[in-house]
Order: sequence, then C-alpha cells, then structure tokens
Amino acid sequence: MTLSITLIGGPTALIEIDGFRLLTDPTFDAPGTAYQLPHVKLEKLAGPALGADKIGEVDAVLLSHDQHSDNLDHSGKDFLRHAKRVLTTEAGAKRLGNHAEGLAPWATTELSKNGKSLTVTATPARHGPAGIEPLSGDVIGFVLSPKESAPIYISGDTVWYDGVAEVARRFKAGVVLPFAGAAQTRGPFHLTMDTNDTIETARAFPDAVIVPVHTDGWAHFRQSAQDLRATFDTLGFGKRLKLLQPGVATRIGPLGETS
Repeated sequence: MTLSITLIGGPTALIEIDGFRLLTDPTFDAPGTAYQLPHVKLEKLAGPALGADKIGEVDAVLLSHDQHSDNLDHSGKDFLRHAKRVLTTEAGAKRLGNHAEGLAPWATTELSKNGKSLTVTATPARHGPAGIEPLSGDVIGFVLSPKESAPIYISGDTVWYDGVAEVARRFKAGVVLPFAGAAQTRGPFHLTMDTNDTIETARAFPDAVIVPVHTDGWAHFRQSAQDLRATFDTLGFGKRLKLLQPGVATRIGPLGETS
C-alpha cells in the first residue's frame, strides 16, 4: 500500500492511497472568518495550507458532518460541488442534496478506479459526552479498507467512547486519524478527543500509526498537536505518533518503519 497524507488545516486532510484521492471535512475559508451557529459562535484563526484550487480532483469527500463550520465552511461547501462523490451522514445528505450520499454507521460503499476498489465503511461517532446528540447532531467517521493492506480509520468529530472501542474491535487499523484538539464551546466539556482520549484510541489500536488532525486553526480548540506530542512521549507512546507539517505530502508507513 502507498499512503500519503497532506494536512490542509483543522480537520481537512488529503489522503492518497493506492491511486485514490480522498479529502476529509473541507475547510478553505480565510482566517478571521466568524460563524454564528444556533448556540455558539466559531472563529477561524488560520487559513488552509493549500487552497481549494491546489487540491486537484478527488474521488470522494469524506464529510463527518455538515452542520458545523469548523468541518464544512463556506469554501468547503463550494468544493463539494466539484467532488465526484460526497459521503456523509444520512441527515447531512438530506440537507446538502445534490450528489451527497448518506451513510449510517457500519454501512459500506465501494470506490472504483482504474481496476482497483476501495471499501469505505461509516463508523459511529459521538460529538461530546453522553447526552450531547440532540445538540451536536449526527456525526460519522470512516474506515478505508484497501484490498491488500491494513485499514485506515478516520474518527470524525468524536470523543473516546464505546462506539470508537467497537471500531477497534472490528478493524485492525494500521493508521488512525483521530480528530483531536479538545474542542470546547458549550460548557466545561470537550467535543472532540483530548490527549487522554487520543491515548485511549492509540491503546485500542495497538498496531496503528497515530496521525492526528483537527488540532489547529480554530479559537475553540483547547489542545494542540504539541500537547499530544508531550503526552505521547511522557506515556511511552511517542514512537507511534506522527505529526504532519501542514501543506506537505507525508508518506505514512507501517508502525515501526523508519523513514
């Protein structure tokens, strides 16, 4: 398997795997933009490392949810129009219309290209503590299953909970992209993985390289990639953590491979 990941910023990453090009949660607006949601105002602090016009054609957008601007901003919505496929929640697909495809947790779909195929499985996600669902709305993550290599798990906006643990039981992922940053908006609780959650996720996927996204660029993110680095190093997981330099395509090899 040939796997390369380019961090664009926040939750947005370009994943290139065996000839397929996939983009997570598109956010391309300029810094300084503010977004008034029903219960909270979000502020973007940093722009994308690459503009939407530099991404090129993608085979699918993996959209964890559409209802929050730090996962789909104005320019991100424009980007969806040009994507071959948009995979998202069932509720999100109804809101977005056009060619968005809704997936329930554990539903699968196939991507096909040049005689190759890639299975995409939607996974459960909980965007905060128990009881948050009526406020946060539906969210999903994704597992990419190449034919001849270990799966890749993209958590989407979630905390560590039994849904993520079930993903670990079903899939022996070789690479995990946790959506971290300990996002906090509504109260004294976080809405995405904090350092503790990310460590629990690493422990649940013992054979995986951990490649965090969703750690920078927004005012409501409470923890950074460097907080993850300090935590992983202190607790003995440091060799498994791969921090990406924004805008740089980075080859991700199997755990234990030196680069």
